Amino acid sequence: MTTAIYPGSFDPITLGHLNIIRRAAGIFDKVVVCVMVNSAKTPMFTLEERMELIERVVSRLKNVKVDTSDILLAEYAKRYEHAVIVKGLRAVSDYESEVQMALVNSKMNRRLETVFLPSSQKYTYLSSTVVKEMAKYGSDLREFVPVEILQDVIERANKGR
Repeated sequence: MTTAIYPGSFDPITLGHLNIIRRAAGIFDKVVVCVMVNSAKTPMFTLEERMELIERVVSRLKNVKVDTSDILLAEYAKRYEHAVIVKGLRAVSDYESEVQMALVNSKMNRRLETVFLPSSQKYTYLSSTVVKEMAKYGSDLREFVPVEILQDVIERANKGR
């Protein structure tokens, strides 16, 4: 059984992330959405909140589970017998950094492969950073975040004003 690990900070999860999760769930036996700690970012939601938001969004996808890790991804992947990393690519700039990370991960864990899924065209511009910025200014987020968490994102953004 092949397990796809989809890592990210997911702060918050976007419709672009959900698109990658759904597509991966159709390809792999199991998908683990792994909420990782990114020390370079200041999160809008806590780690626990992000996990709960993602669980709400993916609850209908029976082969998807949510986990978290504070260790290196290559080490985390060793928990699964047949693991692959799934990464979404929005633009050429994503490709360069993601290939570099894939090479580092395979150096640390020789059995680990990375599969790249190109973003669906309508989500190529979308990122959590864009969503947070739009939320801060009260923009309509319905085309950017899953409906299950829309109110959570709006309320959190309003706390920051």
